[in-house]
Amino acid sequence: MAQKLTADEITAFLDDVFPQSRGLMTIEEVGPSRARVRFHVTDVHLRPGGTVSGPTMFTLADCAFYVAVLAMIGREALTVTTNLNINFLRKPAPRDLIGEARILKLGRLLATGEATLWSEGDDRPVAHATMNYAIPPKGDMG
Repeated sequence: MAQKLTADEITAFLDDVFPQSRGLMTIEEVGPSRARVRFHVTDVHLRPGGTVSGPTMFTLADCAFYVAVLAMIGREALTVTTNLNINFLRKPAPRDLIGEARILKLGRLLATGEATLWSEGDDRPVAHATMNYAIPPKGDMG
């Protein structure tokens, strides 16, 4: 399957359907079945002890995979997470997080994949997630 959307096209689409999250993340790169997304960490994303919170890391893993899926299937806002399992590997530094997502299998109605997260400037992963997304059938309006 060929890639359908570029990083700029996905950014514009997300700004339209999720305007409340504008500026929270930057799509740095998309390619066939993959995406790289930067989460702009601020003080509101930190937990006691000065580390990035688990919910922030979960959000990045989920969003990075959503971007990878959108790149392949096109503008499908109703594509949703059906399962996400995350393993927190080490304490992330209080700076931007980078998430790289990869689609392992893309079917007509289900996408399966993974995302690995790093603190900016550190090559040791801070979290790894596996996930499934449900893709709405063509013509399904909800």
